[in-house]
Amino acid sequence: MSSVGIGQRPTTPKRRVMKSLWIGVWLVYLGAPVSDLLHGGHSTGVRVLGWLGLAVFVAWYAALVFRTGRGETTRLVVASLALLAAQATLLALSLGREWLVLFVYVSTSSGAALPLRMSRWAIAATSALMTAVALTLPGGHSYLASLLVPALLGGAAMAGVRQLVRTTIELREARATVAQLAANEERLRLARDLHDLLGHSLSLITLKSELAGRMLPDHPEKAAQQVADIEQVSRQALVDVREAVSGYRRPRLAGELAGAQVALTAAGITAALPPDLDPVPADADEEAESALAWALREAVTNVVRHSGARRCTVEVLSRQTLGGPVLELSVEDDGSGDGSAGTPGNGLTGLAERLEKAGGSLETSRTKHGFRLVARVPQGTASAPADVGSGS
Repeated sequence: MSSVGIGQRPTTPKRRVMKSLWIGVWLVYLGAPVSDLLHGGHSTGVRVLGWLGLAVFVAWYAALVFRTGRGETTRLVVASLALLAAQATLLALSLGREWLVLFVYVSTSSGAALPLRMSRWAIAATSALMTAVALTLPGGHSYLASLLVPALLGGAAMAGVRQLVRTTIELREARATVAQLAANEERLRLARDLHDLLGHSLSLITLKSELAGRMLPDHPEKAAQQVADIEQVSRQALVDVREAVSGYRRPRLAGELAGAQVALTAAGITAALPPDLDPVPADADEEAESALAWALREAVTNVVRHSGARRCTVEVLSRQTLGGPVLELSVEDDGSGDGSAGTPGNGLTGLAERLEKAGGSLETSRTKHGFRLVARVPQGTASAPADVGSGS
């Protein structure tokens, strides 16, 4: 039925042909009116008027069913059905009981063209009108028994098919929307990963390049070591970008703590890190640890680039809350840079989205002597609360 396009206007030549053939097949049931015009003993004038009335009825019915779609207003469809019912009534009363079959077409077109709730009333009203007309015609009650059930069932069937087609269309549109949302989410993930990866790596490369430039005249050996570090950071950044594009990037907190030590030291900032460089419990959730690792990378990058701090303290704690055990990362500096909590940049915005996706939260605030970032994620276990590491 979806290839025929009931309940929607055909948009391609193939669909137009299919729907025209589908409408034409059901016109075979007009055999009774045609036979009445040919063999009913009517005068020539009545036959001409009968053929003309039948042609107008068929054309109006075909146009209504063929062109019905989402663009038509209900008022226009109701007016068209009213005109179709008036034609059926006039022809039946004028030419006889054989023309009662036209009401079946009015009922089926009601089911095909009207919304489900309105089609129920239209089908019932059409059947009631057909019954009233049949009872006024000689021998009409004998035809009524064979036409009333097709009128009711045909209209109901068409309404059901139309609703099924509409539901199928909405399902396809919903699938397309879901696919678009998934693509958008993947682009956001990639943007967040590249921002966090390249921001940290490029900041470290810039710092080590400046150090190498200052050391080159007097300490070429140390400058060469800085250049070697730059090469290593660049290669690692390339690997990280490839993994991020492939969707396999899942940083670990221990690795990010080691990277934070290198970045802070290169920037001339005293780093106070947890004594244990792998402070996450072994049974912690991997996604939660990954979210904290991204948070640490973004926080350290901001400290290095914007804070102007002399000291940075990193703490990783495991706490028991009313909602269950959580892992908490805090990064605090004593700088006076422009990383205001009131105006978060793209990095903090993306970080908040990443933590929210992992079921966590992000807090940023000014302190008396600097800036503080706190990231929390569910630990995923029911272990007892314990401080697993802190900077002094």
